[in-house]
Parts: sequence; structure tokens; C-alpha cells
Amino acid sequence: MKSNERRQSIVNLLLSENKPISGNELSERYGVSRQIIVRDISILKELGNDILATNSGYVIRSSPLKERIFKVFHTTEQTENELQTIVDLGGVVADVYVWHKAYGKMAAKLNISSRSQIDQFIESVRTGKSVELMHITGGYHYHTVRAANDDILNRIETALNERKYIAPEL
Repeated sequence: MKSNERRQSIVNLLLSENKPISGNELSERYGVSRQIIVRDISILKELGNDILATNSGYVIRSSPLKERIFKVFHTTEQTENELQTIVDLGGVVADVYVWHKAYGKMAAKLNISSRSQIDQFIESVRTGKSVELMHITGGYHYHTVRAANDDILNRIETALNERKYIAPEL
């Protein structure tokens, strides 16, 4: 993973967690030294991320990213292309969720921001380690997508529409 991919992943992780994450935990997760994590956090702060270092670990107070929810529909074979479309245009797939008639909202954090993370996700599905939530609802699901600005989110929406991934309004 390249340093800028790692930094984006750190931001996504801090945004998705409701608790502080220690530098040691980040170091282990990303396979880099604690010193590199400290440098990454410093760079992220310079880029405008509101990251605090607490005695329990790092937390992010607010996201500098814009956010939009897309209701999508596609096949398992199209999942990789859907995710690539989003990240290639500068988006981060924060989560996936479905509305189940009996269980209500069922969600999973994804925090996918690079093709290498897409590859890992697709491999876990292909090897049977997990099944996509969309199978519970016949292919319909939602993604929370984050990006630096609304223009990027608009381009993502246009691209998803062109590929016919945006679910039709009923």
C-alpha cells in the first residue's frame, strides 16, 4: 500500500470508529513503524483533518469529506466494477447497508478507498470467507460514499448511472 493510500485508509478508519485508535494498533494494522504513523498523522493534520492525539489513541472530530448515500442494484459479478468506479473517481466507499423487512437496517463498514482494498474485498467474497449483504435483498443495497467535494460525488453518481448501478426509483 502506498503512503497516500495508507493515509486515506487511516482517515477512513478513524471516521468509522467510535473509539480512539492507538498508534500501535495503526502500526500493526498497516505494517509500518509507529514513527511512520506519527508522520502520517502529522501530514493528515496539515491537510486539514481534525485529528486529536489523546492518551487512548487518535480520534477524528469531523470529516473534511462530503458524503452521499447511493441506493444501488447490480450482480455479484458487477461488484468489482461498481467499487472501482467509485474509488477511481476519488470516492471512498464508507459502508454498505440493506433494509431487511424483519431485521431492519443491516450494515457493514467497508472503508474502501483503493484498488488494492477492492482486490482484498473481492478475494474474501470469492473464497467464500464472506457473502455480500446485497444477497439478502436481491441485489439492492446502499453505499455511503465520501469524497473531497460535491463535484466528485456528482461525477460518481453520473458514472454509476451510466453503468445502470443506481437503483430505479419505485
